[in-house]
Amino acid sequence: MKVLVTGAAGSIGRTLVRGLSGLGHELRGLDLVDGPALPLGWLVGDCLDPAVADEAVARVDAVVHLAGNPNEASLPESLESHVQTTGRLLEAMRSHGVSRMVYASSNHAVGHTPSGEVLTVGARPRPDTYYGVAKASAEALLSLYADRRGIGSVALRIGSFGDRPGSVRELSTWLSPDDAVRMVDAALRSTEPGFHVLYGISANTRAWWDLGPGRALGYDPQDDAETYADGVTPGPDDEAQNAYVGGPHVSQLQLPPAF
Repeated sequence: MKVLVTGAAGSIGRTLVRGLSGLGHELRGLDLVDGPALPLGWLVGDCLDPAVADEAVARVDAVVHLAGNPNEASLPESLESHVQTTGRLLEAMRSHGVSRMVYASSNHAVGHTPSGEVLTVGARPRPDTYYGVAKASAEALLSLYADRRGIGSVALRIGSFGDRPGSVRELSTWLSPDDAVRMVDAALRSTEPGFHVLYGISANTRAWWDLGPGRALGYDPQDDAETYADGVTPGPDDEAQNAYVGGPHVSQLQLPPAF
């Protein structure tokens, strides 16, 4: 499959460029900085630029959209970074007849949900920050384009991506690099129409989130944070971080004025 990866120079982007290439996908990268040579090329630019988005989407079969500010910002900045970029790419996809997007959403779209019971994808959006608001809004935009434009999409509510879990919370929310590749590959290959949400975590023994929707789309995670549990040192903030899905985004970040 010919795939555009936006944000391809980021931590998850670099992992996907290596892993998806190994699974037979032909990739094009897009980022604000240069990157490795890829079969479909590498573009340096901002996907908010309509000319950049148009060139990036041309002659691909699907888009993996990772680009965006990973940190908290003002409400306008967050919406621009996550919603407007998604809209710009969706319009370019419509123009070029590209009918599949895999979107890097976040657990922070539901981050203010109390932890405890297993969280399903049917839970209402409860963002914990403006970043979370933007991710939830981008999901709504994907749903609109699935219903009105026929562009199928999968929103990946990613947990804690990294080589290994580093906190007690991450024993529940960890997503391994290998499982990230498996997850995106499954979302790309799925033929299910419409808009779908899955939780982006590995097969963690202590998982807070329902993996069923991901498995239904073909995502079969193989790693478990419990493998590293003996190396995780409990800390004084664990209780506060484990109280809500969003962890420190709820317990430590103060919500500033929106503008």
